[in-house]
Amino acid sequence: MKERGGPAGLVIKNGYIVAEWGDIYRVDMTFSATKSFLTTTAGLAIDNGLIKNVSDKVINYVWDGEYEGEHNSKITWDNLLTQSSDWSGTLFDCPDWADRPPKEGSIDDWKNRKLNEPGTVFKYNDVRVNLLAYSLLQVWRKPLPIVLKEKIMDPIGASTTWRWYGYDNSFVNIDGLMMQSVSGGGHHGGGIFISAIDQARFGLLFLRKGKWENQQLISEKWVNAAHQSSTANKDYGYMWWINATKKWKNVSSGIYFAEGFGGNYIVVDNEHDLVVVARWMDESKMGDFMNLVEQSITIKSK
Repeated sequence: MKERGGPAGLVIKNGYIVAEWGDIYRVDMTFSATKSFLTTTAGLAIDNGLIKNVSDKVINYVWDGEYEGEHNSKITWDNLLTQSSDWSGTLFDCPDWADRPPKEGSIDDWKNRKLNEPGTVFKYNDVRVNLLAYSLLQVWRKPLPIVLKEKIMDPIGASTTWRWYGYDNSFVNIDGLMMQSVSGGGHHGGGIFISAIDQARFGLLFLRKGKWENQQLISEKWVNAAHQSSTANKDYGYMWWINATKKWKNVSSGIYFAEGFGGNYIVVDNEHDLVVVARWMDESKMGDFMNLVEQSITIKSK
């Protein structure tokens, strides 16, 4: 964990910083915005042929017991990426219900519940997100922070200050080496610790369809797929939120964004060639804030 800083952020228009506030170089926890970085390592695995197709069953890649059983063996990569797997089990001593315990009934009722068919019901759950990270570690066979650093963060000119942590008990043996399986958020600690300026570079990479200068770092096909509405939730893609049902009123329905607890956002707006990073923003006001940003861009353009 880390004590939070003050509100900070920046606006990038046409590739240039046109506004900034607070300390954009301070490293802070970004909580569930980490999930969008995590799924990027899945996209890289697809691009590099380590995963043939998101519709493949994960048990065909990860066979150590996490996907055993009638239900869990059905789960595909797409189900994990869209948080619709309803995976049931325990990972790193943390049961699947631990992230958001049931509000009614007992834990035994939860354990004995009828499981939803994978891909049909959206359920925000960090334990299952951590399962995706663990599964990708098995595929890459090297720590995901190294994958992200070498394939994405170094090429886009990110600083050396960002970190990606897991838990004290999430080290696993990969080819005889102990590697930490990282977490996809900060609910139990861990996740990505990063500055606003480095987040902006990451957002700009997606705005540019995965291309940085003359190098295609991640395929345009993956970038487009990452922010398509999933079957289980129209406002959710591959761990990017989408404004498909206009949760943010008077804001472009084509935008998509990484979102983390406490008001941590990376917003990608293709229509206006815009990236907005906000740290510690009042979540109830983020839609109004984006509306003001888009209005200012439109007025200036006119």
